[in-house]
Amino acid sequence: MRRPRVLVVDDSAFARTVLARLMRASGLIDVVGTARDGRDGLERIAELDPDVVTLDLTMPDLDGLAVLRALQGRSRPRVLVVSVSTIDTEICAEALSLGAIDLIAKPTALATDRLREIGEELVAKVLAAAAGLLAAVAPTTAALPHSSRVGRADLIMIGTSTGGPQALTRLMAALPATLAAPVAMVLHIPAGYTDALARRLDKGSPLDVVEAEDGLVLRPGLVVLARGGMHLRIERDGLVLRARLGVLPISPFTPSVDELFTSGAAAVGAGALGVVLTGMGDDGLAGSRAIAAAGGALLTESASTCVVYGMPRCVAEAGLGSMSVTLDSMAGEIASRV
Repeated sequence: MRRPRVLVVDDSAFARTVLARLMRASGLIDVVGTARDGRDGLERIAELDPDVVTLDLTMPDLDGLAVLRALQGRSRPRVLVVSVSTIDTEICAEALSLGAIDLIAKPTALATDRLREIGEELVAKVLAAAAGLLAAVAPTTAALPHSSRVGRADLIMIGTSTGGPQALTRLMAALPATLAAPVAMVLHIPAGYTDALARRLDKGSPLDVVEAEDGLVLRPGLVVLARGGMHLRIERDGLVLRARLGVLPISPFTPSVDELFTSGAAAVGAGALGVVLTGMGDDGLAGSRAIAAAGGALLTESASTCVVYGMPRCVAEAGLGSMSVTLDSMAGEIASRV
């Protein structure tokens, strides 16, 4: 498989140089060019046809949001937002909703000890973003009709990572207002952005979407999005389910899909429905095992619609009886199980 071709779009010459150097140093990525602002970026995209674009959001003339709007509806290039951590979270949430597949927060001054940390994250996310474009995805196995295998879902839990913001935007818009079970979601994005994203998801959904709060009572029609930097767990409190937040245990991802799924399976048993959408890595696999052991059901996004077929692949190949569903069909499949 060839190396992904990347274009760096940033109004800072220093940032363009550093980001390009970090990716080239990996030996796994070809940086085919740089652009100084959004207008230059769109011209370079048309000229170079990159697989991935790293995009700053705050630029003169034409900003990052305008670039994303111009690219809407295109399968390539995949866009990674790389912007300073102090940027307005509403702008970042809008960028994710417009199709940016992930967000990397860079420090205000790149010449810091965090350079190596940013470089590792940047390389990993560029490679994950490009993987679906550069390699044929594996076919998914057919699943038995769900009606022969599962009962009613009392709690819907969704886990996702790279490509997740846009997937959640589409899914939340498609779920019916009459959905008779609460929804809890974990998305891997940096702390500080989940409140703005929840409010944006809420505007486009017939359901009530909120950022999770400790002790919040879950109810049908309510969707809670895990707070960035804190695990979301579900706890049974008599006849109700409550959201519980915490920072422990320390894990590679906080919030963790495994923590949500495992706690939900303990709270509702066979009434648990786990949904694993696009994302890299294997977060959610251990939690999916817990759901399956409790008698619950599992849905995975099919390879054909995933930005990154990583998390869903791990569950689909684990022999847990999961059903593979395209993103466009996911809302209907979820609703039919409630």
